[in-house]
Amino acid sequence: MTAIRQDSRFHPHPTKRDACFTGVSTTVLSDADTPRTVFAYLDSQARRLYSMGHIRSSETLRSTLRSFMHFRAYVDMPLEALDKDTICLYETYLRGRGLLRNTTSFYMRNLRTAYHAAVEEGLTADHKPFRKVYTGVDKTAKRAIGIDDIRRIRQLPLQSRPALSFARDMALFSFYTRGMSFVDMAYLRKRDVVDGYIIYRRKKTGQTLMVEMEPEMAAIIARYPTDTPYLLPLISEAGDTGRRQYRNQLMRVNRNLKPIGRMASLPIPLSMYVMRHAWATIARDKGFSLSVISKGLGHDNEATTRIYLNSLRASQIDDANRIILDDLKTSTNKD
Repeated sequence: MTAIRQDSRFHPHPTKRDACFTGVSTTVLSDADTPRTVFAYLDSQARRLYSMGHIRSSETLRSTLRSFMHFRAYVDMPLEALDKDTICLYETYLRGRGLLRNTTSFYMRNLRTAYHAAVEEGLTADHKPFRKVYTGVDKTAKRAIGIDDIRRIRQLPLQSRPALSFARDMALFSFYTRGMSFVDMAYLRKRDVVDGYIIYRRKKTGQTLMVEMEPEMAAIIARYPTDTPYLLPLISEAGDTGRRQYRNQLMRVNRNLKPIGRMASLPIPLSMYVMRHAWATIARDKGFSLSVISKGLGHDNEATTRIYLNSLRASQIDDANRIILDDLKTSTNKD
C-alpha cells in the first residue's frame, strides 16, 4: 500500500490559493502501478502512447501535463477530485496567460480524453468536469496563398542569403509534393524513391502515399546531397536525436520563412503549414474534386492503402499536381 499525500488546498498559480478547494481529502492508492492522481495518470498515458509508437500524441499529452502541473503549482491531486470547478479555474488560468480560445480548447480536449480513459478504467467516477468549459474549435483566419504568391516566392533573389534560400526550397518542396508535411519530409529516406515515385508513410496517420517525382522536386534534392540515409538534410538519424533535429529544423525554417513572406508581399505570415494548405486551395480553385484533394494531402482515413506503381501514372492525383506545377511554370514564363 502506497500513501499519496494530497495538498488540502488548491493552487491556481504559484502565488495564490483558492479557498473553494479546501477540504480535498488525502487519497491512499492501493497499487502503485495503477495511478489514481492526475499527474501520475497523464504521465502513464503519455508513456503508453510513446511505447505504442504514437510519438506526437505522447508529446501532445506531455505538453498538457506540463501546463496543468504549472497551473497546480506542481501539487498533484486525486483523479476523483477533478471536478467542474477545477477545470473552470484551469480555463481561467490559461486565458489569463493570454491564450486564445482554440489554444485553451486544445488543452481541455487533451485533458478530457485522458479523463475519459481513466473513467473507462474505473479509476474515477465520471463527474463530467468539462461540461462548463469550451472544447470546440473556432474558425481561424485564412491561411492559404495563391499561385501568384508561390510564383513571387520562387522568383525572389536569395542567392546571397543561404539560410533563406534553404527555407524557401523546403517550403517549395512541400508544395511540389502535394503539401507534404514537414515531419514527413524530414523522415524521407533515399530508398523511398522508387521507379520515379516518392513512396512514404505519413507519420500522423500511418497512411502510405505515393507522389510522382517531378523535375522541380528532383532539382531541390540534387541541390542538397546528404551522406545519411535521409533524402533531405533535415535529420541525420532516427530516435530521440532525430526528433530533436526535426523540431529544431522546423523552427529554423519557419523563422526564415517569415522574412521571405514579407519580401514576397504575402497577405499572411509564411510557414510550412501555409505551403501545405496552398496546394489544397489551388487544387480546389482549379476544380479538382474534394476526394482527389483529400487523397493528395493524405487525409484519407483508411488504415492501409495498397497502391501499385503502374496504376499511379494515370491517377487523378498526380494529374492534378502536374497541372498545378505546369501552371506555376507558365506563370513564371509570362514575366
